Amino acid sequence: MIRFCKNVKQDTITKPLISQLVRSGTSIGANYMEANAASSRKDFKNKIHICKKGAQETKHWLRMISLCALEQKDETRELWKECQELTLIFGKIVSSLKNSALIQNSKLEIQN
Repeated sequence: MIRFCKNVKQDTITKPLISQLVRSGTSIGANYMEANAASSRKDFKNKIHICKKGAQETKHWLRMISLCALEQKDETRELWKECQELTLIFGKIVSSLKNSALIQNSKLEIQN
C-alpha cells in the first residue's frame, strides 16, 4: 500500500486521498496484530471486525484514487480486489465466532 501511494502523482486532489489511503490501508495490519494479541475471544472478535471495516474503508479510498490516477488503474484494481478478499475473510471470521457463541449458549441452555 505504501509503495503504491508513493507512486501516485500528488496534486491538490490526490494528496488528501493518498493520506486517507495510507491511514486506512496500514491500519488493517495493525489491527490484525492487535487481534492476534487479544485478551479475550470478545476482544479478538471486535478487533477482527475493525479489520473488516478498515478493509472496506480502504476500498473506498482506492475507488476515489482510481478516478484521479488513471495510469495506476490496474494496480488500484488489484489492491481493491485484495481488500475485498480481506473483507470477506474478516467477515467470515466474525460470523464464525458469532455462530460458535450461539452454539455454546444453546448448549448451556439445554444443560440448565
